[in-house]
Parts: sequence; structure tokens; C-alpha cells
Amino acid sequence: MANSAQARKRARQTEKQRQHNTSLRSTLRTAIKKVQKAIKAGDPAAAQTVYQSSVAVIDRIADKKIIHKNKASRHKSRLSHAIKALAA
Repeated sequence: MANSAQARKRARQTEKQRQHNTSLRSTLRTAIKKVQKAIKAGDPAAAQTVYQSSVAVIDRIADKKIIHKNKASRHKSRLSHAIKALAA
């Protein structure tokens, strides 16, 4: 347990930030799953539309350093490849 007032405050701040980061990470996962669901449905146009909105979410979360920029890029690349394979 924190012994000083400063340490108690820091613990409160850390917990609040952890919960916020968890919420953002959940938003990221939801965005990725929406694209995967659209890909499974088999409609390339709809998948592309959902992908465009999800890219904005992925980039925003990467900019906040919730996930690494390379991980964001990897997710976008894999989803993009899946959509292109669906169209072909």
C-alpha cells in the first residue's frame, strides 16, 4: 500500500489511466472484429467501407500509444490483404 500522499495520488491516477486504456483497447478489438465479420459475409464493398472507418480507429489508438504503431500497421495490412483476396 502507498505510504505517502503523493504515492496514493499516483496510484489513483494510474488506476484511472489503466481503465481508460482498457476501454480504448476494447474499442480497437471491436473495430477489427467488425471488419473481419464484414469479410466473412463476403461483400467486398461493405468490407471496404467498414475497413476505412476502422483504420481511423486503429490509427487514433496507435497515436495515443495504447498499441505500438507497428502493431497497428500489421492489423491494417492483414485486414487490407483479406479484403483484396475477397475481391479477387
